[in-house]
Amino acid sequence: MPHDLLIRGFDDQIHLQLGELAKEKGVSINSIVKDAVDKWLKRQADIPMKHYLLIYSDDNSISGLLRSMDRIAKENDLFRCFCGPPSTNSSKLLSKLNWYNGTVIPYYYDEFETLKRTQKNKSQSHVSDNDKSILGYCTTIMENIAVNNVNKKQVCCIDFLIDDVAKSSLQQAMTIEKAYDASRIPGLMYCTYKTETLLRAKINDLLELFEGHDQVFILKDDDVYKLHITKENVHKLFLS
Repeated sequence: MPHDLLIRGFDDQIHLQLGELAKEKGVSINSIVKDAVDKWLKRQADIPMKHYLLIYSDDNSISGLLRSMDRIAKENDLFRCFCGPPSTNSSKLLSKLNWYNGTVIPYYYDEFETLKRTQKNKSQSHVSDNDKSILGYCTTIMENIAVNNVNKKQVCCIDFLIDDVAKSSLQQAMTIEKAYDASRIPGLMYCTYKTETLLRAKINDLLELFEGHDQVFILKDDDVYKLHITKENVHKLFLS
């Protein structure tokens, strides 16, 4: 059953131009509009919304990778953005390379600010308050990125904040990961963790983290390795 579609800004002049074009092509105005909408929907479906996990050892090891990512992101006309601790070498490097810094100041994991929040949460005796607080903080960061991406480009976003969340609680980090996974932004999101943070994790939590991303990458010096995680039968242990 057909429905009327009201399009704001679709004035008489545009309608007249469409009418002339439809007459020239021997088609209806509706078919032109439908074709345009179909093409737009297809283009939106083709836009990647990837969620990657990147594991690295220290700021020195990742600096070369960040420079390479900067070059490729520029070549592909992506909106380059990041969030994370303001004082790290990675944040300073990306700022120097003119990446947009979506980090909300004061930084959530600033020692003094975090202590005040922890004391407040304990006094209120609400276990979930800290989860809500960090989730709200991360949401504000994503809103900053969306607002400042004025040309609505696909993003290339590197998240260093998530490692600080995981240091406090990997379960809390996975809550943030799941929230982002349910509402991805067009482009590429790289969630970066240091190896020392993940080595303290339980196997169940680690596997859940791996499975929550489209791909898992491990950085070794200047080399990037892709990690494949598949569940196998115990008999595979005895096969050559």
